[in-house]
Amino acid sequence: MYIELAAPRYAHSLPERPVDDWEPLGEHLREVGELAAKFATQFAAGEIARAMGTLHDVGKVSKAYQDYISRPPSAEKGPDHSTAGARVAAERYKGPLGRIMAFGIAGHHAGLANGIAAGARRPLVDRLDPGKVAIEAYDGWEAHAVPLPSSSKMDLPFFRDHPDRRGFAQAFLVRMLFSCLVDADFIGTERFYAEANGETLERGFGDLQPSHLEVVRAFMAARPSPASALNLLRADILAHSISRAELTPGMFTMTVPTGGGKTLTSLRFALEHAARHGLRRIIYVIPFTSIIEQTAGVFRDVPGIGDILEHHASFDWDARDKAFSTGTDDEGPAGIGKLRRATENWDAPIIVTTAVQFYESLFAARTSRCRKLHNLANSVIILDEAQTLPVPLLRPCMAALDELTRNYGASVVLCTATQPALRRMDGALPASPAGGTQGFDIDETRELAPDPPALFARLRRVTVEYRREPIADADIAARFADASQMLCIVNSRAHARDLFEAIRSMDGAVHLTTLMCAQHRRAVLAKLRIELAGQRPVRLVATSLIEAGVDVDFPEVWRAVTGLDSIAQAAGRCNREGGILNSGGRVVVFEPADHKTPRSILSFWDAARQVLGKFEDPLCDAAVKAYFSELYFVKGHAALDTAMPGGIMPAISETARGLNFPFADIADAFRMIDDIMDPVLIPRDAEAAAAIAKLRAAERPPRDVLRRLQQYSVSVPTKARLALIIAGAAEPIRPQDFGDRFVELTNMSLYDEALGLRFESPEFRTIDSNVMT
Repeated sequence: MYIELAAPRYAHSLPERPVDDWEPLGEHLREVGELAAKFATQFAAGEIARAMGTLHDVGKVSKAYQDYISRPPSAEKGPDHSTAGARVAAERYKGPLGRIMAFGIAGHHAGLANGIAAGARRPLVDRLDPGKVAIEAYDGWEAHAVPLPSSSKMDLPFFRDHPDRRGFAQAFLVRMLFSCLVDADFIGTERFYAEANGETLERGFGDLQPSHLEVVRAFMAARPSPASALNLLRADILAHSISRAELTPGMFTMTVPTGGGKTLTSLRFALEHAARHGLRRIIYVIPFTSIIEQTAGVFRDVPGIGDILEHHASFDWDARDKAFSTGTDDEGPAGIGKLRRATENWDAPIIVTTAVQFYESLFAARTSRCRKLHNLANSVIILDEAQTLPVPLLRPCMAALDELTRNYGASVVLCTATQPALRRMDGALPASPAGGTQGFDIDETRELAPDPPALFARLRRVTVEYRREPIADADIAARFADASQMLCIVNSRAHARDLFEAIRSMDGAVHLTTLMCAQHRRAVLAKLRIELAGQRPVRLVATSLIEAGVDVDFPEVWRAVTGLDSIAQAAGRCNREGGILNSGGRVVVFEPADHKTPRSILSFWDAARQVLGKFEDPLCDAAVKAYFSELYFVKGHAALDTAMPGGIMPAISETARGLNFPFADIADAFRMIDDIMDPVLIPRDAEAAAAIAKLRAAERPPRDVLRRLQQYSVSVPTKARLALIIAGAAEPIRPQDFGDRFVELTNMSLYDEALGLRFESPEFRTIDSNVMT
């Protein structure tokens, strides 16, 4: 135990108990410093993180702070204790190093602030200036802290390379060190209070072990695999990817068409690659919740694989609770609480998460979002459906991925059937104003699939038709009447509703959009899969959510005009079980006559239209590359970074000289989903009603209740929700406590079991969003 050498000062108090039970400040500073250093050692910055941990709470030596923690708990905000350590860091270490440390220390509670620009939080430059921000005296802090490490142990050689990337590298290091500090602080504080209450709190599932690779090898070897042409082709893809596992960590592509078995193949490659290079974990980044659930389910089917950490808003913790308590889960005896805690910092060997969670964390400023970042170092990151990266965020996302592979030991795999032409050698990305070819440094040797063009030819399952004349809903309805199993995907919820009404009387007519809550959609999908398997009529009208990896199989699919990557996704719902070289599925691309194509889709459709008439198979590898080249050319360099005025990358480079990065502004601007939508809770069954009743009764919203209600939520435009409230059809839950955060639909006649939430308002005629948080 740390021994105080001066008058006692405490980091954390237990006001109802004697001070001997409180946590000495020096002990907390030492613990956080050691743990932060352990985390940052993964990217050769352990001593910097140790200094940050040692300094982060030195402001607590002040008499004002000690008086504050001696009083009974209240809503009163305590004295600023973060600024002191930031000032010490800036004074002791000088220059860039001190400022890098100061950002994280100053923000270890409030979050990363801007360097100089005013915002919701005081900028760092003000926090470091005693003339602008007055704080309590912190004299004598050295008596409560271990000696600070020397700056001679804090060399950062990668800053000397590639000066054109130095600014982004420095800003990224701030984030990674901040992550180490705040995670260490959370864990240390959590440990103290748990032990004070006589609890043993288990945390973390550790890194990949040899057993992970062994069980996956055994599972794949034991699977029945008839000597069909398709299985032989899948075996070739697997063997080729494994042969690339010896390559040094870095960027890879895996370009495998639908049916090529990329889920287990990518897992096997990741495990083989990690074993050869000592990488710690595998992180699957997936854009759609439906694919996450399917992927995690595939992994859990491997006997003995252990803990699969799912991190997304729709994860059903109640179901996992039951699996643990009944012994039907093989994730071990640690319990669901340990698994929940692992979502906070991704301390698990295999993580499956959303693109929203992953990318927004990379550019976040809040402590809770940033805790996990340090665990990306020395990981294998699989970007499933890599083509779904939002074009307005493309350049910042690419820069972050590049930085992870260059300076943090990670490997990144761009895994998709529609590779988005992000390699430098593709020549698709428009040049920057400074000139030069843009893109990832990935050559042909780092493609994990053997001969993608040949794979596309052999795995072709559909023929794509492009109807050049606009098609009326009545004509589509007539085709539905002739086809007993058919899917039509349109671009808005309003169009889906209108088209469904035109076929509603037909046998097997089904409607699926995000105006139905997630629990309702799952039930509809489960039923229609049974109908499809039984060869009974299924006539489905849906928005793009059905493209999000939903495992359904129709002989015929119609798709309203959109980008070629979305057309390919729609084609993935067609003839999925067709044999090799069987292109008998039919995909029809059409321009609606009765509904306008949303403006947000037009540029993607313009690029796709250029390709559709030029290739016999518009979904082949060459056509996809031509599509992305056309899209990026039409958009231009500046359009690939538009989240904030001027762009995120220029905002970093322009403030790099003085290390005055606008972290808070970037975090506010970086959003994977643009639409501003508000949730309405739908009490459509007893389970939803019970969860809403718990929410009404709880002092604070219980986390398990919030996760349960995610399954019963429909997102609508802000004006539409307000109109529901004004009309008396919905009401806020305890607005005096929660404001307008929770709104319950009280007029259930507005929720149609076929259509979902019905509300005749122009605001409802919005493009459907299939990206889930």
